[in-house]
Amino acid sequence: MILHTDNINNKVKSGLYIVSTPIGNLSDITLRALEVLEKSDYVLCEDTRISKNLLERYQIKSKLIANHKFNEKKNLSKVIDILKSGSIVSLISDAGTPSISDPGAILINECASNGIDIFPIPGVSAVSSAVSISGFSDKYFFYGFFPEKDKQLKEDFEKFANLEGCIVFFISPRKFNRSIKDLKRYFSNRKILVCREMTKFYEEYIRTDIETLEPFKSDPKGELTIVISEKVKEKNSSIILKESDKISIQKLIKKLSIKDITDLISQNTNVSKKEIYNYCLKIKNEK
Repeated sequence: MILHTDNINNKVKSGLYIVSTPIGNLSDITLRALEVLEKSDYVLCEDTRISKNLLERYQIKSKLIANHKFNEKKNLSKVIDILKSGSIVSLISDAGTPSISDPGAILINECASNGIDIFPIPGVSAVSSAVSISGFSDKYFFYGFFPEKDKQLKEDFEKFANLEGCIVFFISPRKFNRSIKDLKRYFSNRKILVCREMTKFYEEYIRTDIETLEPFKSDPKGELTIVISEKVKEKNSSIILKESDKISIQKLIKKLSIKDITDLISQNTNVSKKEIYNYCLKIKNEK
């Protein structure tokens, strides 16, 4: 049964709604998403068979229109006319948030050009779900699907290897197995989280160091979402303190503790904390 809200601010207006749907478990859908889908005159979807299962689960009878990467341009004029007539149209993908590595951007841009209102209905995303359980940096770069050509993949890896945050990819298990050698080459000294079948019955999460990463013995079903941890900043203990840092320490030694000075100076230098601490100790003992 669908629950409805009486809040006037939540009234479903005419326009295009980008509705997030479950990535596996059909219970992972918001009440607002259900309300919008029920009130939609049309629901654009990638595969009508998959979307029909979701709508039938919640007794939603809105009309489905297949809208996938092979026909989204062909559908464009028809959908824009429907929206201009004052209809409520929802766009969903097979799983997750539409237009994130799924069809949608072409229609969204056309709606924007025609002054048609576009509303996001937030919900599940494989990207944010994977990052949220990774334990890695909350600053991340989302790439999408791996390119098919290995040459392009290596070129991209070389660029990504210098990014500071973590990196999120979509990939098939077979392609993942073929890419392990390059992952180890470009992302050494990092950790990786491999997410398979998230929120589904056979969900699996593999956490390991890149160096110990092993291929799947057999190709599991579905796509993988992988998260590579942020680049580790290594401080070079061979670098010595600058004279300017030494002068700063000498000024601070009577005002702050050695620990506080060490923490402060280390923020702006690649000198190891141990070396800074030892210099502070030396200066303090000389006083």
